Amino acid sequence: MLTIEDMTVGYGDGPAVLSDVSVTVRPGQVLAVTGLSGAGKTTLLGVMGGLLPPRAGTVTVDGQPLRDRDHAVDRRVVVIPQDNGLAPILTAAENVQVALIASGVTPPEARRLTAATLDRLGLAGQADQLVEELSGGQQQRTAVARGLALGGAVLLADEVTSELDAGNRQRVLDLLHEEAGRGAAVVFATHDPEVAAACAAELHLVDGNAVLRRGGDR
Repeated sequence: MLTIEDMTVGYGDGPAVLSDVSVTVRPGQVLAVTGLSGAGKTTLLGVMGGLLPPRAGTVTVDGQPLRDRDHAVDRRVVVIPQDNGLAPILTAAENVQVALIASGVTPPEARRLTAATLDRLGLAGQADQLVEELSGGQQQRTAVARGLALGGAVLLADEVTSELDAGNRQRVLDLLHEEAGRGAAVVFATHDPEVAAACAAELHLVDGNAVLRRGGDR
């Protein structure tokens, strides 16, 4: 379970980007984070993932306050970043395998999980292509495959359908909901109202504040 209580966050000495945000995402739930560009969606996910410390308030996973990104990794908080974070000189499969092996998975199991997850994203034919040779949408799906393969207790996905066509967008949404079905707490930042509508709850960011909307409240 991921919980934020009375969180305020900003960069350096600048004004707060978000103030007094409180939200809980339980295992099995999918929370959409919405708002205009610059509203703070990536900032919020950064705090949830231990990448950015809050100025005030707390971020906890299963009751334990997050200290930093390393601690978040130990707590099985997986981040799929907006810029995909892939190594361009590695293949799609190598990007997934490296992450799995770094998390403690044996090389044979990493190869098996990689093949299975890339196939789920429709990327079996691109497994041995260098990331720099892939289209933007294929790179985005590779990053999603890596995140899904890691099997986190908390999965944070930042605008991971922005470059996808309708079919692949639905494929990714279905897979994120499957992650919730296996017990993960999923947070999905998106500017797409149709994508947000498919989630049980929506945290809408506007003017530095957050408004929580349930499924029927939009």
